[in-house]
Amino acid sequence: MADEDEPEEETEEGGGEDGDGESDGSKKKLLIIIAVSLLLVIGGLAGAYFTGLLDPVLEMVLGSPETTEEMDGEQGEINGVYYEMPELLVNLNSTDRKSSFLKIRISLEMESEMDIPRVEQVMPRIVDNFQVYLRELRLEDLKGAAGMYRLREELLTRVSAAASPIRIKDVLFREMLIQ
Repeated sequence: MADEDEPEEETEEGGGEDGDGESDGSKKKLLIIIAVSLLLVIGGLAGAYFTGLLDPVLEMVLGSPETTEEMDGEQGEINGVYYEMPELLVNLNSTDRKSSFLKIRISLEMESEMDIPRVEQVMPRIVDNFQVYLRELRLEDLKGAAGMYRLREELLTRVSAAASPIRIKDVLFREMLIQ
């Protein structure tokens, strides 16, 4: 009889473990399904955010600063202010005896008219940064649209560094002559 009691206890223990094992297994499966679905949703939202698909939804919910700028523009204000820099004339870096010259006229686009006096104060520094960079250019560096784009980006970087607290939006070429 003692032998019979032991196997019954084992089956009761084993039966209890199997019942718990089944519920543990179903709980684990449920947790895995929830975790995977949550990761898919988060991943999808992150992908939509970084690709820009959520921008219209975010603008609608949060409101965008661009809409207020556009409204200012509709009321007659100009969104950007343009400042014409003095004409620059530099000789380009060349390996042969023939000298090449670059004559360039540039306008700077800024956010407000209040920035113009501050830019004029640092204009010698801006001109110096431009001169140093432009003198190191070769004729090949200015060829094609890619060359013009690189020149614009480099000049924007240099003017932004020279006029540090002021935000320069863009560098615009008014005239460029290579001789």
